Amino acid sequence: MKFGKVFARPRASTEAMIRTLDFGVAVGMIACLAPLMLFTMLAIRLQDGRSSIFAHRRYGRGGRTFLCYKFRSMAADADVRLARVLASDPEARAEWNRDHKLRDDPRVTRVGRFIRKTSLDELPQLFNVLRGEMSLVGPRPIVAAEVSRYGKHFQTYCSVRPGVTGIWQISGRNEVGYRRRVAMDSVLARQLTPKLYLQILAGTARSVITARGAY
Repeated sequence: MKFGKVFARPRASTEAMIRTLDFGVAVGMIACLAPLMLFTMLAIRLQDGRSSIFAHRRYGRGGRTFLCYKFRSMAADADVRLARVLASDPEARAEWNRDHKLRDDPRVTRVGRFIRKTSLDELPQLFNVLRGEMSLVGPRPIVAAEVSRYGKHFQTYCSVRPGVTGIWQISGRNEVGYRRRVAMDSVLARQLTPKLYLQILAGTARSVITARGAY
């Protein structure tokens, strides 16, 4: 997707329309996908007997934090595994410092790899959308460790609700470098309209099917 001129934040009427779309689409998706969500929860629970839902504190609109829900894709000792690989593998450490992600992530379980590849892990965020903490379309919700990396763009990030999907998710996801992802999120926060919102939702469906950049 090509980016044009960066415009000011959308008007209140535009935001109200997007919020209406958020609520309606999220309710419809939960109703249709409930059996799949229940099956995913069961698969995660059977794998190691632990909770299927992971809640992580992220930054939202106005700089307020909230608990962002996902299906758990990582092992119980994820932090220990990450610390171990970063301490022993210079290449992994460089990748983490650059992208805040690892392509070969030692924390991810077998079920976790599948639900990440298929984007099933993101479905619990539909409830964040209903609660008004997130939008279906917006900047990717970030953790405290990422705030400094957003720099001057953090204020723009905080001007809208973070989204379940956005421009970077339909532009290659993890194949997109971190700095370009920040730029995409900043443009999205400034240019989001109902038309772009629907275009991104349609593009997300295609990206999920192809699993491009998902790991």
